[in-house]
Amino acid sequence: MYPDDLKYTSEHEWLREPGQSEGSVRVGITEYAQDALGDIVFVQLPEVGETVTAGAVVGELESTKSVSEVYAPLGGEVVARNEALDATPELVNTDPYGEGWLFEIRADDTGAADLMDAAAYQETLEG
Repeated sequence: MYPDDLKYTSEHEWLREPGQSEGSVRVGITEYAQDALGDIVFVQLPEVGETVTAGAVVGELESTKSVSEVYAPLGGEVVARNEALDATPELVNTDPYGEGWLFEIRADDTGAADLMDAAAYQETLEG
């Protein structure tokens, strides 16, 4: 259920290295998070060129149930955002690890101590 090639945060986000842009990581939310949110109807993402701080709120996901904040898992510069989500935010629900990605960051710090592998992330959900 949780791909082994990704790293995970306690905020239910995933990171994939490398991203499409050189030196970047791609960020999205997990299957667990999208399921908990329900049908996503609007996505607010950081702008390309914006500098973000690890742990800071950088956007929102609005669903038919609630609004959930999106956090930057790493500090750095936003180098890409998934423009397709403006017209089709439901991609986050239907393909959270593929076409439903959120944004990419060129990290200035790794924050690796806060990242989990798939097994550790699964354990947090069960515990």
